[in-house]
Amino acid sequence: MTINEVVFVDSLPKLDLHGFDRDSARVAINDFVRDNKKMGNEVVVIVHGIGAGIMRETCLVTLKHNKDVIEFKSVYDNRGCMLVQIKI
Repeated sequence: MTINEVVFVDSLPKLDLHGFDRDSARVAINDFVRDNKKMGNEVVVIVHGIGAGIMRETCLVTLKHNKDVIEFKSVYDNRGCMLVQIKI
């Protein structure tokens, strides 16, 4: 499954970054991707919220530098979360 084929976002594994600071969010994102790769989950959701965009930027930079991430994009009807495709 690719992120373009996802219809039901609520059924995917989800990481909610509300309440995290930048450093702990970076660690949580990398751990979440690694753990879901081990479990064989190809597509996951990361909720970063809208706010001032600090968590969104942290999420973008962290995912861009993670070697296990193939692709990521904002969810079509919710700017506060991202779909992430993981290498399996």
